[in-house]
Amino acid sequence: MPTIAEDGGSNIWIFVSALFAWKYNPLFPFGFGLSYTSFEYGSILLSSNSIKGAAKLTVSITVKNSGSRDGKHVVELYTHQQYASITPCMQRLRAFKKIFLKAGETQMVSFVLDKNDLAFVNAQLKTVTEPGDFDVMIGDKKATFNFQQ
Repeated sequence: MPTIAEDGGSNIWIFVSALFAWKYNPLFPFGFGLSYTSFEYGSILLSSNSIKGAAKLTVSITVKNSGSRDGKHVVELYTHQQYASITPCMQRLRAFKKIFLKAGETQMVSFVLDKNDLAFVNAQLKTVTEPGDFDVMIGDKKATFNFQQ
């Protein structure tokens, strides 16, 4: 586990740097839980391949309970900016929905993203949304879109 040096003010930065160098790898990721059934994802559908300014992007995916029992499932939407002024996170959780599906049932799940959902804190500690290509990931599925100011 990383340690924090006593240097009178930059302790947090040292801890964060050590944490990233340590390669944080949780035993159980967000949304992990016991289920007595299985779920499958269809392809990700985007309302557009590009959004500009204050426009909104609808991301949809079909989820099927492919098991023999009814069950609940958390659908998690992550994004990744392919290039940014600082090194972007590999994946950032942007939205999630918990759904209930009967055995064999299929449901369309949709999320709406805007520029605020793509924002991050830059090196000057300002919240910004930079133009560029973004990946949207749900389960093992991935789609790409472009954001412009």
